[in-house]
Amino acid sequence: MTSRQERLLEVGSLARVEGEGALHLVLDRGRVTEARLNIYEPPRFFEAFLRGRSYTEVPDITARACEMCPVAYQLSACRAIEDAFGVSVGPDVRSLRRLLYCGEWIENHALHIHLLHAPDFLGYPDATELAKDHRAVVARGLALKKTGNDLVELVGGRAIHPVNVRVGGFHRAPPRSELDDFKNRLDDALEAAVLTVRWVAGFEFPDFQTPHALLTLDDPGPKGGARSGGGPRYPIDAGDGVITTAGIGFPLEDFEHFVSETQVAHSTALHARLRGVGTYLTGPLARYNLAGPRLWPVAADAARSAGLGRVERNPFRSVLVRAVELVQAVAEARAIIESYTPPDPPAAAIRPRAGRGYGATEAPRGLLYHRYDLDEQGVITAARIVPPTAQNQAAMEADLRLVAQAGAQLTDAQLTARCEQAIRNYDPCVSCSTHFLRLHRDERRHRHLDPAGS
Repeated sequence: MTSRQERLLEVGSLARVEGEGALHLVLDRGRVTEARLNIYEPPRFFEAFLRGRSYTEVPDITARACEMCPVAYQLSACRAIEDAFGVSVGPDVRSLRRLLYCGEWIENHALHIHLLHAPDFLGYPDATELAKDHRAVVARGLALKKTGNDLVELVGGRAIHPVNVRVGGFHRAPPRSELDDFKNRLDDALEAAVLTVRWVAGFEFPDFQTPHALLTLDDPGPKGGARSGGGPRYPIDAGDGVITTAGIGFPLEDFEHFVSETQVAHSTALHARLRGVGTYLTGPLARYNLAGPRLWPVAADAARSAGLGRVERNPFRSVLVRAVELVQAVAEARAIIESYTPPDPPAAAIRPRAGRGYGATEAPRGLLYHRYDLDEQGVITAARIVPPTAQNQAAMEADLRLVAQAGAQLTDAQLTARCEQAIRNYDPCVSCSTHFLRLHRDERRHRHLDPAGS
């Protein structure tokens, strides 16, 4: 048998993530010499084919960028276009938008925790096998996901790629009676979400600390007193600027000055860096570290009881932060419905004008940035979209190198599983698949090993 001094680990197709990607690792005498996350899914050119489109089309077009986070794309686009037109929506529209976004957080976090990531921590290849031994837990996760999907459908008109969102607000505001009927479901969901935090807190988390800067939106909250929910808020659907653990903060219009993207040979997704800092991460860890004190009491209590500290830099524990955010989203949704007043009219008046606008929201995976240039008729002349996964990819690769180095003494199957788990820490925005990963170990170079047992 060939010496293990040289090891090549390749994952040809990532499982339990959204889209098409591969992992390439080379270890030489126990030292990681190459670590690449190869994203080979073809680019879709949304920024290019938005040019020449009317502003009215943008929310429906951008929603198709992601079936998992369509609301994030729609509301980021709306905020950018409204910024360009000088439009300010009223508090009732803002509340309804946040309710819609809470629905997306609920269904997305529930899916990731229970079906995509939990199998890694509990030693199962997929959620189907997990359900054989933990049927009640998986059923709880599916029920939470359905609650989120149904809330998105109730407010957005459809669970996937909602059709009720428009620049300025909504085509239709649901009457109070429709939302009142949903309150009992959210009461049940809150209990299930708290139980989910307790369950996830029992996972065994690898010991790892990410060294990267963290970045999130800063949401100062609406002005206008209690009815407007004034005061800083946990970032979900809005934010006027960006804050980081690197001590750098900037308004949204300066995003492209501070964040630069470059193409790398092995990925169709761009890699982002923070000016003067380098690699950074956005997403649950960033939100929790930078805005944790803004969590609602029920979510903050859940975090404390689960053992989360005020500072949390272990990406493997991001699944626990997602569970806390699940509690946050359910609690906020319930409160918004309790005080709901249907916006009348359901959308602000829009008068197109030439200009440039910026918008960003916090998708479950992290900050999503949009910028549009429009002419006097409201036709898009230029567009820029920076999704969270593009911002995270360079840091993900760097963390993969560190994780692989720390686990260099593991067997090939164990190290591959650890690296898969590390990738899913960041919930990269690539479409889910059900097949498991293959490991090809090159022992000068002739043996192939499949962790599933072939």
